[in-house]
Amino acid sequence: MKIGIYGGTFDPIHRGHIAAAKAAMEQLQLDRLLLIPANVPPHKELSRGSASGQDRFEMAALATAELGPRAEVLDVELHRTGKSYTSDTLRLLKVQYPEDELWLLMGTDMFLSLHTWHEPEVIMSLASIGAFSRTETGEDEAFAAQKAHLETTFGAKVATLANPHVVEVSSTEIRAELAHGKGREALTDPVWGYIQRQGLYGVDVNLKSLTVDELRLIALSYLKPKRMPHVLGTEQEAIHLAKLYGVDVEEAQVVALLHDCTKKLTIEEQMALCEKYDVTLDDLQRKALKLQHAITGAEIARHVFGVSDAVYEAIRWHTTGKPNMTKLEKVIYLADYIEPNRDFPGVDELRKAVWEDLDRGLLLGLESSIEEMIQWGNPVHHDTLEARDYLAQQLK
Repeated sequence: MKIGIYGGTFDPIHRGHIAAAKAAMEQLQLDRLLLIPANVPPHKELSRGSASGQDRFEMAALATAELGPRAEVLDVELHRTGKSYTSDTLRLLKVQYPEDELWLLMGTDMFLSLHTWHEPEVIMSLASIGAFSRTETGEDEAFAAQKAHLETTFGAKVATLANPHVVEVSSTEIRAELAHGKGREALTDPVWGYIQRQGLYGVDVNLKSLTVDELRLIALSYLKPKRMPHVLGTEQEAIHLAKLYGVDVEEAQVVALLHDCTKKLTIEEQMALCEKYDVTLDDLQRKALKLQHAITGAEIARHVFGVSDAVYEAIRWHTTGKPNMTKLEKVIYLADYIEPNRDFPGVDELRKAVWEDLDRGLLLGLESSIEEMIQWGNPVHHDTLEARDYLAQQLK
């Protein structure tokens, strides 16, 4: 297996990094790409106003949405004290991937100075070098001379990579522009959403007065890349159902965008939010992440984004349902269930039922959910059972 290793401060990660990473993945035919944010870079000092290591890690993780499932982010250097030497990272990775072919990826300035790095002989004994240009003109002569020098002196294996979609921008320039209300175009939507949410680099946004389009980018910043299509699909279906059944479309969009905002959190993180917002959970809720995220997500929506009570309640009940649900709550429960990316046995029949009759579609959805939980041997929350029973009685 070929594994690409792309390190940097990523402060912030931007489209230039992504364009280079895509070029390397394609030309080297990498099976995996590891993005590794540095803790203390050995070549430069982190500037005042830089993001924390955790923030830089989160932004890099969000950027992998553009790179696909082969890309992931490692925090190995963020947990290491002292300078983030590449040789130490490669030693660690070689132990972890002893049979795999490691490729260390770097841009122009790093490649041309590689022979001056800490333990260059170790670096080039553990990994091949993939060097790409970050400028449109390129540095063909300098690259060729450095390639020959590294091969002769260190026995390195070097591949010079074309970067046809080069984006000539630096993180330093972006930080300066962001502080003056510019620079957004160099960032992917989720990364820009994260910067706004965290107030990084001098960006100051009132999260309680966002338009739906502004909220969408920030909502994406809460998610793992693989969940982003689901949330956007839920929004799409929520719009459709809201128009079909006379529900406020904008409220439906807000609920859809925020309904999974705490989905990726661990049980410990969920419980910390419950303590923060003085939420009491029952026995089953304390054990089930699926139940917790609806509750904590509603609290984030209320306290961070200042949503209405109707939106709060729709997020709160989107997983279990409850007796006597509002139309908005029904729309979101079902939009989450049948959004276009869902693909399970019976989903087309469920979609047809929902589009023909909201309540009968909801009853079928509740019954299907209960049946699935029982088949998997999982306990069914009483709110779901009571929601089904109430609706069945109403439809008699």
